[in-house]
Order: sequence, then C-alpha cells, then structure tokens
Amino acid sequence: MKTKNQFYLVVLLVASSLMLGCSSDDPTPENDGELITDVTLTFLELDENSDPVGVAFDFTASDPEGIETGATPTVETVILEKGKTYQMTIELYNSIENEDITEEISEESDEHQFYFLGSAFVGTPVLTYAYDDEGGIKLGLKGIVTVNENPAAATATMQIILRHDLDKNFAGADNPNFSNYVQAGGETDLDITFPLVIE
Repeated sequence: MKTKNQFYLVVLLVASSLMLGCSSDDPTPENDGELITDVTLTFLELDENSDPVGVAFDFTASDPEGIETGATPTVETVILEKGKTYQMTIELYNSIENEDITEEISEESDEHQFYFLGSAFVGTPVLTYAYDDEGGIKLGLKGIVTVNENPAAATATMQIILRHDLDKNFAGADNPNFSNYVQAGGETDLDITFPLVIE
C-alpha cells in the first residue's frame, strides 16, 4: 500500500513539474509604436499662388493616457471655409514622457505614413489632400488641403491614420486616401477622427 501511495505521489510530482514547464516565461511582445497624447492640426490659408494668407490656426485632440490607449479623447471640431486651400501640418506630442513625437516621425519617414480618410476625403469628398512634405517624401506631416467650392455636405469627418513599419512601395500606398492601407502591412500608431464643419 505504501508503494502504491509513493507511486501516485511520484506521478503527481511529475505532472506538476510538466505543467509548470509549459507555462511561458517569454516576455509579452512590445509594440514599437509611438505613444501619442496630443495631436495638433495647424492650417494656414494659401492664395492662388500658394502664398500664405492671414494667420495660422489650429485644432487639437488629446488624451492624457494616450489617444490609442486611454478613454475617448477630447477632439475639437475643424472649421474650414469652402473654396479655400490650406497648408495643413500635423504635430504629435507625448505629454507622459514630455516628448515631441513629430521630430521622431520626420526622422523615420521611411517607416511612417499618414492616411486621410473619413467622409471628408472618401466617397463624395468635400476635401482633397496632397502630400507636401520636405524633399517630396510621402509622409503627411505637411500637406495641402483644398475645400470643395460646392461641397455636397456642410459637415463631415476627418479620419487621420498614422501607419508604422508599412511597405511604402506597396501598390496604392502612396495615395493619401488609400482605404486599404492595412494591405501595405505595418501597425497603426494613431487613428483619430476630427469632426469637420465647412462654412
């Protein structure tokens, strides 16, 4: 009887050690994406010669926990005038680390790209967008936004997506309104939607 109990004890110990051995000690894979708490869209009107007119104005979205990780961010409504052309620049900030993400995105332009979707840019668009980054790269920190002279709607949504580690040579990936951006691979660092009003 003693031998039988010892046998069961050995089987139990072996089974326990096998179960413990199966537990993974591998660290959770890290997301190399950027933590962004603040997004600022700055608009500067351009005349027919592409010269600046007036004073720049901006709209922001923010979440102190990170726009992709926190609760619903606070987002301002973008207000633009019909028939106008604007230079739009994007600034990204991480207030948790007190870090300007814009510079990092610019330095890693070969790994990042913005896409501009939502009802403002696709379907029956009320806005058109063209990349206008320094050196002719397709990034999206700086671009030209033109408001339709006779927009089909007075309100729309501007969805702004930042992809990281994508294949920038993928067919269609150079289109700022590329709805199938996921097919180009990579991960999303930012996906924020601004309400738009056209006056």
